[in-house]
Amino acid sequence: MGHTLHAILVLARKELQVIFADPRMRVAMLVPAFLQGMLFGYAANYNLKVAPFVLVDMAHTSESRSFAAKLTSTNTFHLTDVLGSPAEVAERIDSGEARIAVIIPEDFSRNLISGRAAPVEVVVDGKNTLIAGQATSYLLQIAAEYNREMGLGASITVTTRTWYNENQTTQWNFLPALIAMISFVQVMLLGGLSIAREREQGTLDQLLVTPLSPTEILAGKSIPPMLIGLVQSTILLCIANFYFQVPFRGSLLTLYAVLFIFIQSTTGFALALSAVSKTMQQVMVYIFVSILPLVLLSGMATPIDNMPEVLQYLTYLDPLRFAMEAVRRVYLEGATVMEIADRLLPMIVIGMAAMPLAGSLFRKEV
Repeated sequence: MGHTLHAILVLARKELQVIFADPRMRVAMLVPAFLQGMLFGYAANYNLKVAPFVLVDMAHTSESRSFAAKLTSTNTFHLTDVLGSPAEVAERIDSGEARIAVIIPEDFSRNLISGRAAPVEVVVDGKNTLIAGQATSYLLQIAAEYNREMGLGASITVTTRTWYNENQTTQWNFLPALIAMISFVQVMLLGGLSIAREREQGTLDQLLVTPLSPTEILAGKSIPPMLIGLVQSTILLCIANFYFQVPFRGSLLTLYAVLFIFIQSTTGFALALSAVSKTMQQVMVYIFVSILPLVLLSGMATPIDNMPEVLQYLTYLDPLRFAMEAVRRVYLEGATVMEIADRLLPMIVIGMAAMPLAGSLFRKEV
């Protein structure tokens, strides 16, 4: 028994020596744990920290200004602009400048003075149910607290309207985002394994002696992941629209333009990982280390506004962030290409940088 235990311990020590002797394995053990621990600790924040809002004060009285001051005195609600009419609200919410609009009607003060209920209308962007639900709850608490401080009883009431997701259904938030995310994961896997598989199987040299240039080889390698990614996005689109009855309000042409640009940028990143990897196992480690942070930084589960400022800047390098925002707007709002141009441009820039990078790394390796 003692001899067997000693032999097992010797073998275990040998395995540990082999693992720690390989620099890539040391990186694979330490980097993912560090990155994911830091990212989840800072980025995975489900508390509503910042809620940008616009104010429409149609009363222009001391009472309306007092209530607006109560809102801005909190750390949660950040006033981005004061609008002249409710007609300007849609543009600010659609652009993402504001998540909430607070509309104080003309008869606000008269109702308060006469002892009648004074309703305040609140419009909430429902594309993110987490923000919509928490913001509505906080506003109700602030109104109730203001009533107590002013001795108004229940005079000020809050009437909420949720745009693009009237019932604040979570499926309406996640399913459109999955249309982009499912293709992202699949394209990363297929694109990442493409060159490494050829190298590991010994067929890369045969591919290099063909009349195709390295650029043409990469172009050929990029087409299958892109096609499969589009097919999977189509499957998710059908499930969301026909099975879960999430209404599609946009243009299919616009949606597929977004998906094509996004998948092209993702394919370039995946091919760059594949070009520097010697084996498929190494690619899988790189993809595993990359996918979780990119998904987390995309804002799918937690609002980007809740993240520390340095992580908010990092999200600009994540094409999934812009893809999910664009898909949600096209799907739920019916946004046009011009209305989401600010989301398409970063993906185009990332794609224009990623594909040449992949080509450069591939030529260097071969």
